[in-house]
Amino acid sequence: MLETSARLLRLLSLLQSTREWTGAELAGRLGVSGRTVRADVERLRGLGYPVLATRGAAGGYRLGAGAALPPLLLDDDEAVAVAVGLRTATGRAIAGIEEASLRALAKLEQVLPSRLRRRVNTLQTYTVPVPGDDVGPTVDPEVLTTLTAVSRDRERLRFDYRDHTGTDSPRTVEPYRLVNWGRRWYLLAWDVDRRDWRTFRVDRIRPRIPTGPRFAPRELPDDDVAAYVSRRVSATAWRYQAKVTVRAPAGVVADRISPAVGTVEPVDENTCVLRTGADTVETLAVYLGLLGEDFTVDGPPELLAHLRLLAGRYARAIG
Repeated sequence: MLETSARLLRLLSLLQSTREWTGAELAGRLGVSGRTVRADVERLRGLGYPVLATRGAAGGYRLGAGAALPPLLLDDDEAVAVAVGLRTATGRAIAGIEEASLRALAKLEQVLPSRLRRRVNTLQTYTVPVPGDDVGPTVDPEVLTTLTAVSRDRERLRFDYRDHTGTDSPRTVEPYRLVNWGRRWYLLAWDVDRRDWRTFRVDRIRPRIPTGPRFAPRELPDDDVAAYVSRRVSATAWRYQAKVTVRAPAGVVADRISPAVGTVEPVDENTCVLRTGADTVETLAVYLGLLGEDFTVDGPPELLAHLRLLAGRYARAIG
């Protein structure tokens, strides 16, 4: 049986989860009686923690929102997960979060037991990032916060949107979901003026404040929002798009490329069409080289010129 102080900390840790606990469940976890659980709950309330209780057969306990932040109690695996997540965040695509992540990580590592610090440091030491993975657009964390808030509260949003040509246009949307894809963030929203679903790169959004009014939610265009956004992004959101006829079955090509590269449509048993795109023709050429099959591409002109350049370079390389 846990001592009283340790038991109170364990109880507080359980109550910090999002679920509601019955008295019997808490008693079983703590190895005490239901009467002791009720007494410990009162002790926590006396210390200022808003422990809420509901009566009845389905009733239970949960920690309500309070004026002060309670101590964050983590078990070993949770502490390691948070530390690794903070270290990873120092090199991610959200602008300005690196410094805040480093400050939080320093505070956490100060209180980590040595056994956990060793686990975190070992994982960091023997994990090697791919060079160049930190290249890409960065997102303002305040913009992310705004987008998640209006999506949650069902408020219309007005913003200026910069397309791949650098042209700004005003948009009014009903925001629904944020989708994180590698180093890019996308907003899925209903475009009020165009009366259709649209996908927007978050790093190209400049919100206009205030937001509103509220809107009635619509049925999403697909139950799998991530798959829907990936299809839309791979087809339309890039500076250069290409339609490639590949002399191979659609299933073979689909297995060789990431969904982020593009969409594959069968033509017949031995031919398919790949619709792909990228911000540079160099990246498009890499995608085509990974196909491992013969293909024909009609454009854009910049891609054709780059492929000719590569063809001559490779021909010279072998003699």
